[in-house]
Amino acid sequence: MGALGLSQVACAELTWGEGESLEQSATSYSTNSYQSEGYQSGSFQSSSDIDLFNAAAQAENRGDVSALYGYEQSMSGGLFAMYPTYWRMNLDLNSQSAASVSQFVRQYPNTVMAEKLVADFAETKAGANDYAAVRQVANLITNADSSERCAIALGFNNGGDTIRAMAAKSDVWLTTKKQPALCDQLAMEMNNNALISNQDRVSRLKRMLRKGKTGDIMALSSRLGTPIPYSALSEIQLSPSSFFSKFTREPVSQTNQYLYLYALGRLADKSYREAALQLDFDIKQDNQRSRRLLNEDTRRYAYRIIGVKRMNYNTDDGFNSEAVDWFRASLDNDFNFEEAEDYAIAAIRFSRWDDVVEAISKMDSETQKSNQWQYWLARAYEQSSDTNKRSTAKRMYQQLAKSNDYYGLMAKDKVGQRFDASRLGGNNLPNISSSERARVMQDPNFARAFALYNGDANRSFANREWNWAVKVARDKRDDNLIVAAARVAYDMGWLDRAIYAIDNTDRVDSLALSHPMPHQSAVVRYSRDAGIDPAWAYGIMRQESRFVPSARSNVGASGLMQVMPDTAKYIARNLGETYSASRANSGDTNIRYGTWYMGDILGKLNYQPVLATAGYNAGPNNAKRWQPVYGSLAADQYVESIAYPETRNYVKHVMENATIYSSLLGRPQAITERMGVVPAGF
Repeated sequence: MGALGLSQVACAELTWGEGESLEQSATSYSTNSYQSEGYQSGSFQSSSDIDLFNAAAQAENRGDVSALYGYEQSMSGGLFAMYPTYWRMNLDLNSQSAASVSQFVRQYPNTVMAEKLVADFAETKAGANDYAAVRQVANLITNADSSERCAIALGFNNGGDTIRAMAAKSDVWLTTKKQPALCDQLAMEMNNNALISNQDRVSRLKRMLRKGKTGDIMALSSRLGTPIPYSALSEIQLSPSSFFSKFTREPVSQTNQYLYLYALGRLADKSYREAALQLDFDIKQDNQRSRRLLNEDTRRYAYRIIGVKRMNYNTDDGFNSEAVDWFRASLDNDFNFEEAEDYAIAAIRFSRWDDVVEAISKMDSETQKSNQWQYWLARAYEQSSDTNKRSTAKRMYQQLAKSNDYYGLMAKDKVGQRFDASRLGGNNLPNISSSERARVMQDPNFARAFALYNGDANRSFANREWNWAVKVARDKRDDNLIVAAARVAYDMGWLDRAIYAIDNTDRVDSLALSHPMPHQSAVVRYSRDAGIDPAWAYGIMRQESRFVPSARSNVGASGLMQVMPDTAKYIARNLGETYSASRANSGDTNIRYGTWYMGDILGKLNYQPVLATAGYNAGPNNAKRWQPVYGSLAADQYVESIAYPETRNYVKHVMENATIYSSLLGRPQAITERMGVVPAGF
């Protein structure tokens, strides 16, 4: 099972598992000169427009450039005029000039395809080291994703504009998680940026030593004046234990401090337990020397290495408070986000509240302000014997309770508030005037989205146009247009984009649009048959498919409830039915199968809904592995320490959804009550 992501804004792909979001940009809307004179206000599509679009799309699939030239003429001035030109240019993007791309943007201003072409062009040229071309179009990109931001920064970094290049430093310099290739390249090249200090280089070098990034290690150490040759790294890679055996006979040097961290990282790759034993042995031996071989900085980061590595084995080996101890032994003022997050999660798991506070303090200021970490800081303060900190916790909860996301709902329970759907419109759809509906029809971005949805076009085109339309309207703070478009989409059954629109509008709440309840009689009936809460079933369905019946995930899950084929066979067998793939994917059967499976997992996992939700996404065996070994654990602590980030976020969204749906269905249940307590595994 898995949350499914289908939507795009320009080149950036957005996933429902993380909660879809738009990046803010300064784009403003201007009247589009390409709109067809024959396009009638009040009609989402003309059949000729969409027919030509589909024909041009087929030409693009064939790579038929001459046909695309023809469609540029026949579609000129129409609603989709930019598409054949985009497709033709995109077929050989590297051969395009910055001038031709800029001309396209000027011809089709504030359109998603103009944004997509110029952003893709910048990525392509950055990949080809044509940084001058990147700089020529950089200011035309308004909604860059992470790879595109790195492409732009590479352009500036190689053009002498070091200040603009440094805008991307916080995103890439200390990152140790997987990132786009251009971002890895940018971080490597930033080593020579004049605004990068030696302390910056030392900080990055330690992470590269932990990760074993040979090229970065050699480049950084060289700039620091302590060059590490490839031969030394290769020798350690082959046998870390040989290095440790002869380390005590080596002279004290900064190079050897770095090599020690590299060797410990390679040993930890093999076994964090062996690495921990090696470190403890070396420190005990070193403490007996008159002149220590391991300085304090090396010791601290050595503990960090095994702490991070230990957190990668929480599913296989179970959780252990030794990770918290190792992070505490590594305390300094130089944590990257991955390290601080791992420290915080380990501390949360074991109720080490002072360590939770320490870990959060190591995050950057913007991250600390997020609802997630404000909630956990309040949780930590709440446990304090200091009355001032407990009072601070209450104030933080009250602030968080203004939100209706997962952490806001949790905070409401802390301060005695109840979520009330009626305050957000309940099940009542917003009334949209005829003039507002007309405005939707007259907006070219929304018009393209609806035309593509109603036509026989690939859904990704409609989704991309819709997401861009929402972005443009949001940048203009035109909430009325967004709500009107969402209502029109809802009325025609395009529920996933109605949800997207409301979820990406900061100042609008309409639960009837953001939390629709299609197939209500079937969901309620089958949920009751399975012995589960219909609100929970809706919470799962909203997260899994956004109510798209034809939804398919990249791992084969399908339908409203995203049932895997093997799971569907298991369900059919237990229900005494013959398995049929087409029937399993159909709306009614998919709901029946999905709710039955939810009940099945719930029964196998102590009738604990948080465990069952994690099991629906990651499999029941993993949900069991994450249970505490002894005693019980508060459900929010279990959720926050789920080892798979996708499942962790999935459970939060489902619990949030279910709490809201319970109110909409007239049987409200607070999120804390719903989540309960997670028992020990057995």
